[in-house]
Amino acid sequence: MPSVARFRSDPSTVLKQIIVSPSDDDYVDQLIPSIREFSHGNRTAQLLQELQSFTFEKDKEIERQCNANHQGFVSSVDHLSRIRGGTVSLSNEILELSEAIQASTETLVNQKKALVESRGVRQNIDEAKHALNDCLEVLRLANQVEELLREKKYYAALRALDELQSVHLQAVTQYKLSEIIQKSVPVTQKKIADTVMDDLNTWLFRIREMSQYLGELSFYHTSLRKDRLKQRSDKTPYFNNFKLNSAIELVADEHEEFDILNSEDLVVDFAPLFEALHIHQTLRQMDKFRLEYAQNRKIQKDLLLNTAALSLVEDDLAGLHTILEEIVGFAIIERATMKKVPDLRSSSDVDELWDSLNNTAIAHITRALPQVDNAEQLLKIKELILIYIQTVSTYKYNTTSMSNLLLTLFDKYTDLLNQRYSEDFLEIVSTDDYMPMPIQNSEEFEKVINVSWYTPDQPVSSIRFPTVFPFSQMYPLCCINIRNFLNQFYFFADDSFPNPAIIDTKLLTSLDNLLTTKVCNSLIDRLQSQYLGQVVQILINLDHFETACHELEALLIQARNQSAPLHTATTLNQPSRIPHSPNPSNNGTSHNTSPIHLKATTEFSTHQKTAESRIFELVNSKVSDLIDTADYDWSTTLPPISASEYLTALTQYLSNIMSSVLLSLPGELKNLMLFNAISHTASSILGLPMSDSVTRITSYAVKQLRRDVDEL
Repeated sequence: MPSVARFRSDPSTVLKQIIVSPSDDDYVDQLIPSIREFSHGNRTAQLLQELQSFTFEKDKEIERQCNANHQGFVSSVDHLSRIRGGTVSLSNEILELSEAIQASTETLVNQKKALVESRGVRQNIDEAKHALNDCLEVLRLANQVEELLREKKYYAALRALDELQSVHLQAVTQYKLSEIIQKSVPVTQKKIADTVMDDLNTWLFRIREMSQYLGELSFYHTSLRKDRLKQRSDKTPYFNNFKLNSAIELVADEHEEFDILNSEDLVVDFAPLFEALHIHQTLRQMDKFRLEYAQNRKIQKDLLLNTAALSLVEDDLAGLHTILEEIVGFAIIERATMKKVPDLRSSSDVDELWDSLNNTAIAHITRALPQVDNAEQLLKIKELILIYIQTVSTYKYNTTSMSNLLLTLFDKYTDLLNQRYSEDFLEIVSTDDYMPMPIQNSEEFEKVINVSWYTPDQPVSSIRFPTVFPFSQMYPLCCINIRNFLNQFYFFADDSFPNPAIIDTKLLTSLDNLLTTKVCNSLIDRLQSQYLGQVVQILINLDHFETACHELEALLIQARNQSAPLHTATTLNQPSRIPHSPNPSNNGTSHNTSPIHLKATTEFSTHQKTAESRIFELVNSKVSDLIDTADYDWSTTLPPISASEYLTALTQYLSNIMSSVLLSLPGELKNLMLFNAISHTASSILGLPMSDSVTRITSYAVKQLRRDVDEL
């Protein structure tokens, strides 16, 4: 039989769990299962008994608590009684306060009426305050405009003035202040425009003052560009084909680009111009501004060249430097202005100023040019003008008139060269000894060959010294002068000369004139000498000058088509050849191979015949003089013993001149002269017995004549 099931817990345990329940929900959760559990076991009475015991104990505990705190309860009741009395008193006060409030309502209504009235006054005060503030703002802006003007903030002042006129004055139009300030606005605008123009004029004055330095810098950098182009040409001959300012030169020089208006040496600030332009654009007065600016620049242009008479005889050409540098500086500013402010200056205005400046400078130079009497000084002038042309060409200015001035300079330069070398040639011809030129050693020999157009018959190494040249000293000296003359001509011309063909024409004319009138004619004049040796030397010199002319013709053709610089020879100790000369074509590639003929070549050739005739004349004259001394006795009766003395002297004379004076002549010419002399001698001797004074000839006289002929 199974045992009775054991209760999970006794009533005391259940009661403890219920008591310690943290909340009412937990209490119910504990109580309900316990009741159900005790009801199933018919132990409900036991549970109730436990609960009653618990209740009884709690009642006793409460009683004990109440007995222990009785005084506190009594005190609380007394306190509550006092509170009730305070409440009654407070209610009375509230009633009294309510009555007081009702009594003050009437006073409040009266105050409200007064408040409504004060609001109207306040609105009027506010309106007056706003009007006053608007007027104060107008006055503040007016004062701000004046302050901005004092600080030279013209555009800001103009904007403030515009704001004042278009915004703030509109709010105070009903006041007299608005009318007064409105009338002052145009005056202030004019004041701003005038002040800006004053600043611009000051800037223009400073620009004019720095024009010369700007031009000096531009000349310097043009010279640097020329040096760089020459260095490139030395390294790469292809660059010889291109001038300064050509497209190739500009591209090759790109890495050396230089802003001349903004550099370490000089900074030109265009801010005053921009500000003046901006102000006048804002004022819508651009037409007036353009006109005033153009007039100012025209006045400055007139002042630029209002200088004393120009002198071109100074070694440093300071006056010409100043004029040209100032013009270039002025022109650079004009081009920069056109670039920075395209709408300000038209091309026609700038070109008109440029033409006026250029023509005035040309007039100054032309008036001063007659003072110059030195070719080297003209070269300096030409170099400076050429730098000027190359510089302004960079800025796209027309340089035709100045290039034409170079032609004028070249004409004067040619005249001075002709004058100088005419004197030199005449001195050489007049001081020559007309004797074969003696040479002591091979060094002297080679020096003479290097400066002369002469080819020896044998190498220098096989020549025994001392020796003589066939020509006299005048020939190599004239050759040196010819070379120097050519060099001086080509020194004037370079790749920028306006018309290279003029060089050829002038050179041929001048060279022909010098060789013909100063050398050839002078030699011909000396043919009247009675000294046979001098006449023979003149003939030999004429022959060598003809050879030199042929060489010159070939040389000038070569020089026409090449562009390397010439070398200069001034003395016999400075040998020189002229390999080529700088007479460039337009692009460095086309060559003119047309022949060049010197009239002097024909003159020297023709007058060799004159010299030969003079030699014949002198020899025959001497022969005639000797024959005139013949003393034939046509009636003699004595047989001849020996040849006549005159004939012995005659043959000795012919023999001597053939082995000395005529030795340097070509063999054919010597033979011709001997033949001519003998023919003349024969004719003269045979003419003796035919004289009208001879009336009778003996046989012995004929034998004497025959003896003389045999001797001859």
